Amino acid sequence: MDHDQAFKNLFLDYPAAALELFASAECGPELRSARILPIREQQLKERLGDRFRELDVPLLLEWPDGQREAVLFALEEETDPKNFSIHRLAHYCLDLSEMMKTERVIPVVVFLRRGRFKPELHLSGDHSEYLSFRFIYCELARLPRNPT
Repeated sequence: MDHDQAFKNLFLDYPAAALELFASAECGPELRSARILPIREQQLKERLGDRFRELDVPLLLEWPDGQREAVLFALEEETDPKNFSIHRLAHYCLDLSEMMKTERVIPVVVFLRRGRFKPELHLSGDHSEYLSFRFIYCELARLPRNPT
C-alpha cells in the first residue's frame, strides 16, 4: 500500500481525529457534534473526454442542530513537497465549491517530507488582486517525535 492510499484510509477511518490534528483551528469544539460525510473523490467532468480531478479525501461536516453552517474540508496528502501544485489544489477546491454549491471549502495539505512549496497563490493585475488562495498545511517531518 502506498503512502497516498494509507493516508486516505486514515482520513476515512478516523475523520474527526484527522480534522482535529490537521485543521483544529477551523473545527472548534463543535466538531464532536458534527456529522462527517465523505464526498465523491472523482469530480464531475465538463465533457466526456476531459480528464477528471481526483481529491484525496473531501469531507463534508454538517451540524444537525444548525449551530454552524456546513463546511467542506479538502484533505490532501503529498509525500514530496516538490510534487505539490497549488494551482491543482485551487482547481480542486473551486470545482468542489461549484459541485457542492458552497463557498465554505477549507483546503488542508499534509506533507510527509520536508521541502519547499508555495503556500499562497495570488492572481492580480496592476490595480487589484482578483484571486487569493491559501491552505492549511502540516509538515509531518517537522513535528517532534516522541521516543518511546
